[in-house]
Amino acid sequence: MRLLSTVCVAALSASSLVSAGSWFGGNNDVVVNEANKVPGDSPLEFCNAERSQDTVTIEKVDLLPNPPEAGSALIIRATGTVFEPIRKGAYVKLVVKYGLIRLISTTADLCDQVENVDLKCPIEKGVLSITKSVDLPKEIPPGTYNVFADVYNDDDTHVTCLQATVTFGMGKQKAEAIDSGNEL
Repeated sequence: MRLLSTVCVAALSASSLVSAGSWFGGNNDVVVNEANKVPGDSPLEFCNAERSQDTVTIEKVDLLPNPPEAGSALIIRATGTVFEPIRKGAYVKLVVKYGLIRLISTTADLCDQVENVDLKCPIEKGVLSITKSVDLPKEIPPGTYNVFADVYNDDDTHVTCLQATVTFGMGKQKAEAIDSGNEL
């Protein structure tokens, strides 16, 4: 459950530009559509090439380290501009899949989630820069995770839409232990 909570908070936060996404891993491959890639060093991409109606522009998202490592801290740095205040009642349509299995499909209150990154609604107009450290769990099942987060304000105006695909392996430490005949 902590794994799902970490993914949800990350996707919600990134989508609102209040944080940028917490993706976790060990040895993993990141798949990104270059045409829609969010600038910076992260697996995030915009859902659509057309973003002129979005009320948030995300200029850059960096994850340190990228790719993230299970059981360690992930530092998220995000910068963007909020053109219209994000008010109470804002929401996100969130889908998280593990391979082909849908783990989460929900609509969540965005303002409840931004408190996880020390912000409160309303989020006022202007430039927003955030740095946040997130501790990632050690127990991350290997496989491909797909996250889709479509964010709307309280009046149903579009805020932004982000997605990411990350494939996690079994991790270097576990692979070395298996190769040497030891179990972790």
